[in-house]
Amino acid sequence: MTHTFRNRKRPRFRNTPGAADHRELKVAPGAAATTYSVMAYGPDGLVEKKLPSLNEVIRLQEAYPVVWLDVAGFADMALIKKIGERFGIHHLVQEDIVRTHQRAKLEDYPDALFIVARMAPILDQEDTEQLSMYLTGNCLITFQEFPGDDLDGVRKRIQTKRGRIRSEGPDYLTYAIIDAVLDAYFPLVDSYGEAIEKLEDTLVFLTDRNMLGEIYGIRRKLLELRRSLWPHRELLGNLYRGESPLIKPETLIFFRDCYDHTVQLNDLMENYRELSSNLMEVYLSSVSNRLNEVMKVLTIISAIFIPLTFVAGVYGMNFRPESSPWNMPELLSYYGYPICILVMLLIAIAQIYFFWRKGWLRGKDQTEKKLTTSVPEIELAGKKSLPRTARR
Repeated sequence: MTHTFRNRKRPRFRNTPGAADHRELKVAPGAAATTYSVMAYGPDGLVEKKLPSLNEVIRLQEAYPVVWLDVAGFADMALIKKIGERFGIHHLVQEDIVRTHQRAKLEDYPDALFIVARMAPILDQEDTEQLSMYLTGNCLITFQEFPGDDLDGVRKRIQTKRGRIRSEGPDYLTYAIIDAVLDAYFPLVDSYGEAIEKLEDTLVFLTDRNMLGEIYGIRRKLLELRRSLWPHRELLGNLYRGESPLIKPETLIFFRDCYDHTVQLNDLMENYRELSSNLMEVYLSSVSNRLNEVMKVLTIISAIFIPLTFVAGVYGMNFRPESSPWNMPELLSYYGYPICILVMLLIAIAQIYFFWRKGWLRGKDQTEKKLTTSVPEIELAGKKSLPRTARR
């Protein structure tokens, strides 16, 4: 799926606690410039226009079965208010549209449906984007934070008259948009699954502090995606179980299909979150194994040098052989120094041989070879112990 790049500098702000219910809509810092376009279509025709007048949109509503007004960017708040007044959008709904921290939800009004969905992050962006949909009559109005989205596939289906979208109403267009939004999550979630598999393969042989940061990063992103996706399950459940006159009964089955997609996505993310937690355990186990290997080497070195240090300490004592025949007479030996070195060397060799016989100095390849060669023997022994009927 090809994504359109958009700079997502989050222009989010919240209201002051205790503020009045009726608040003036304000432009958020960093809001994108407002652009809008319209697609009016039916089985026999299609009209596409950029920056049409609102009166023209009203005329298209009278001439075509379905009108899709797409608004991107909230820098022109006067235009947002004008659209709200022209199509009867409640002030609280307008506020939810421009306050882009909303969770996915459905609000049912007597003559309209207000739906909020979260679009998947694109490229290296971390935050999801709010997509607000207002369905009234034969018109669907979508509000996006930024230009560019994952809805090009829906537009091409309308333009090329592919599928059944041109012969359906605005409720099917609502389904197609929500379905495209959910489908954009699948490659993103799959990319996290591939990253987890690569980390798992790498952690078996290599442990690095950077990997710990990658594991935490994946877990955090999966948690953010889960927060965005989980409310879609309730949203779509209410849609396909609802009784809104704006949604035809034959369209409800398509919303149920979207509901299945949300369940699948949430299950995938739960599995990947569990795998990322297991990766943390694998990382800690690998670090512990490396520490054990280091401690093993240091322990062996210390064990070798303990008797050598004892010998060197004994012969380092300040005894005078001329004072008594018991005061280390071997210090006067002509070959005393090479004999002492030779004895220490023999002690070290004997210890190394002892450690090797115990298997403490054997490499990983020998251990794995020993394990693989012992498995068939165990299987054969088990087969020999089975009764004849069991062998058959």
